Amino acid sequence: MKNIVSLILLFPLQLLAQPFSQTEIQNWEKQAANISIIRDNYGIPHVYGKTDADAVFGLLYAQCEDDFKRVELNYIDKLGRLSEVNGEKDLYNDLLIRLVIDTADAIKDYTNAPDWLKKILAG
Repeated sequence: MKNIVSLILLFPLQLLAQPFSQTEIQNWEKQAANISIIRDNYGIPHVYGKTDADAVFGLLYAQCEDDFKRVELNYIDKLGRLSEVNGEKDLYNDLLIRLVIDTADAIKDYTNAPDWLKKILAG
């Protein structure tokens, strides 16, 4: 019985993660080639990109290197699912987020956005 439990605990959960298509991976690699992240003596990232969208991509990459947990929690919070992580104390926050943030409006705003803004948002 212990062996089965150990096997289940050691099962790589990454296999259950969302798979990315080869095209998506190639696009990210192509965009990453346009970015330079140079850290100064204090560890502050200085991000350089060929376009604004490249710089945004690089900035988020550097932020994930520094503090991925915060980036992930902010994302979960804006999905209105923070109570799944923190428990009942964040239930009202999740309800408020779900009342205020409308996915249909966000999709409509993105669709109507100019191309330069879409590139930054995709970055």
